[in-house]
Amino acid sequence: MRTPLAPPTPLRTIQAVAMGYLPRVFQARGWVLAALPVAPVATAILVALLVQAQGGRVSPAEGLKIFHEGILKVLLPILALAAAPAGIREDLEQRTLPLMLTRPAPVWAYPFAKGLLWFCWGAIWLVVASLGLFVLGAGWEPVALGALALVGVYWAELAFMTLLGLVFKRGTLWGALYLFLWDPLVRILPGNFQRLTFLHYGESISGTRAFEVGVRELLAQTQVETPVWIAFLALILFGLACWAACGWKLQTMPVGLAGKDEEG
Repeated sequence: MRTPLAPPTPLRTIQAVAMGYLPRVFQARGWVLAALPVAPVATAILVALLVQAQGGRVSPAEGLKIFHEGILKVLLPILALAAAPAGIREDLEQRTLPLMLTRPAPVWAYPFAKGLLWFCWGAIWLVVASLGLFVLGAGWEPVALGALALVGVYWAELAFMTLLGLVFKRGTLWGALYLFLWDPLVRILPGNFQRLTFLHYGESISGTRAFEVGVRELLAQTQVETPVWIAFLALILFGLACWAACGWKLQTMPVGLAGKDEEG
């Protein structure tokens, strides 16, 4: 009589799922995600080269403006919103998840396994975009802190969006409302309410916290400061908590091959 094979460990499951889905990263969605942070920086570099060729000069502040106004506040949330459905939510909608769950593997590891793949891919291009700011005249320290901020915020936002996609059938919509309606209110939120936004931590790490608050913002509150490494640690821990919640939700969610998934 054969001894039944032991189920794979969580680490082995994460590795197998990530490697199995790796080819999807190099499809259209993956390259769109890569272009989101890189395109504005590449365009700015091209414009700067044209200006310099005509004898002009581009201020180094322009690079920081692109980072803050373009990438951190707008493109990074879009990146998380676009990447999150490529994880476990896509398998739910395409009815391929039940086939995965028939395998003797830890169910709770699937969301993190797929999410880790998309996180690593997005993080690579966020770092590339940050290095482009050096070409625009930013110093090495702002570039390094900017890259750290983008990667940390992307980790937390991707995990949060994945969790919303499992809890709500319109999780992307709720995530967009949070990122584009609640997060920008950081300037007028009192005290510790600012710490309930992703933007607060991204700005705390990059060193751009509160640099925009001016006289014209009549409702602006005093901006709360968070030390760099505490802010980065908070993002990492929040992301881990969201991935753990994703695993618990999938573990307890009845999923069928046909019919309606009983999800929140």
